[in-house]
Amino acid sequence: MGVHQIGAISPKKSAKTRVTPVESMEERTEAEGKFAVRNAFPAQDGANALTWIQRLGQRAKEKPKEKWTNLLSHIKAPLLKEAYQRLRKNAASGVDEVTWEQYGERLDERLLDLQDRVHSGKYRPQPVLRVYIPKGDGKMRPLGIPALEDKVVQQAVRMVLEPICEAEFVGFSYGFRPKRSAHDALDALAEAIWRKVSWVLDADIRAFYDTINHEWLQRFLEHRIGDRRLVRLLMKWAKAGVMVEGELHEVQGGAPQGAIISPLLSNIFLHYVFDLWVCHWRKRYAHGEMYVVRYADDLVIGFQREQDAIAMRKVLAERLAKFGLELHPDKTRVLEFGKYAPGNRANRRLPKPETFEFLGFVHLMGKSRRGEPMLWRWTSRKKSQAKLARLTEECRKRQHEPVAEQYAWLCRVLKGHYRYYGVPTNIRALRNFCHNVKMIWYRVLQRRSQRARWTAVHRDRMDVRFPLPIARIYHPWPRIRFRERHSIR
Repeated sequence: MGVHQIGAISPKKSAKTRVTPVESMEERTEAEGKFAVRNAFPAQDGANALTWIQRLGQRAKEKPKEKWTNLLSHIKAPLLKEAYQRLRKNAASGVDEVTWEQYGERLDERLLDLQDRVHSGKYRPQPVLRVYIPKGDGKMRPLGIPALEDKVVQQAVRMVLEPICEAEFVGFSYGFRPKRSAHDALDALAEAIWRKVSWVLDADIRAFYDTINHEWLQRFLEHRIGDRRLVRLLMKWAKAGVMVEGELHEVQGGAPQGAIISPLLSNIFLHYVFDLWVCHWRKRYAHGEMYVVRYADDLVIGFQREQDAIAMRKVLAERLAKFGLELHPDKTRVLEFGKYAPGNRANRRLPKPETFEFLGFVHLMGKSRRGEPMLWRWTSRKKSQAKLARLTEECRKRQHEPVAEQYAWLCRVLKGHYRYYGVPTNIRALRNFCHNVKMIWYRVLQRRSQRARWTAVHRDRMDVRFPLPIARIYHPWPRIRFRERHSIR
């Protein structure tokens, strides 16, 4: 009896790479239509093993002077798919008018084609769609909306570069960084003011996102990134141009505010222009204590001595001018501020300390119930009025929708407002905002009928049937949270 011969399966060693989407092992390829997973499984001790992206950050910390020469090879279809899943599904579309759902049709095929174009150099970003949104001072802020395919690639590149850059960024930079928020910056500023701060430099860079110098940006990127293909890709996005009312406009500088990659590029630019320089200046030239808090292009620097604040105001303008930046003359000023400022100014027969705004809050020195100096933070009047104006317009658009749907939408708006502005000492501003929103809503509802004239009884009935969320404080005192996170006693 003959023996049926079965073809033997010879084991094969997989390729020595962590970026290959399909690895052949024992002549068996991955399942059709699925991407290979590259993240590591939990270790034997039960602890979660580092993923390959986390390993990039770990290596960046261990070798801070090493240049990364092969980063673009990580931009593969599995990472592009993860980047696509992280995008906002209801975000506005760019010049291509492709939505998240539309791009998801034949997603695997699209991503494989996108991967090939990125690595072959055939990928060309589309112009950014320019839109304008109102600012708190009545002006309009330009925003850029990239095409969805550009968003996918930008998100993937950001996922690769972010852990590398995080290993280098300094601690007082809070804007658009993982595990850091605006309230972390506010807590750090409040803790600094409570210490030995007597003078504050409130600085703002004029039109920062529109005036970033591309030549300097490329030099700063090449400090750590030795992969010329990736640097070329990043500069393509910076020079892609903008589309305004159907016309293409070339850009000579800046980064589109609103693009996914722009916050990272701006942090890299300011890291070399401001962060490293101010650390050196503080160690060498400051005569007293000095505290720095930066959130994107908004800077607040606290000083113990007036001479340091005045000197920094001058040298900072000179430093920024070397890189094509300029301090806003109206929004940049040196003022006496801190827990000692009210007493010192009273002894010199001067009025109360001036106030300044930072991240939507007005900071002012007041008194506690015991009569002791205390930092008060109120919602900025400009921010509040601008938001009420937008809510009035939106309420009019929703005027004829069912009242229950309008009520549910307003509840979400108010809760989001409370979540951000609900800090201690700000309860009165929250209550005023809630009252104004309710009055706006009631006036819009009355206009649904030409004969409607609400009385106090009608308003009381609405308050019972559709009670708006009550204003409340969500955040603890800044000193408590800051010291808990930084283990300071």
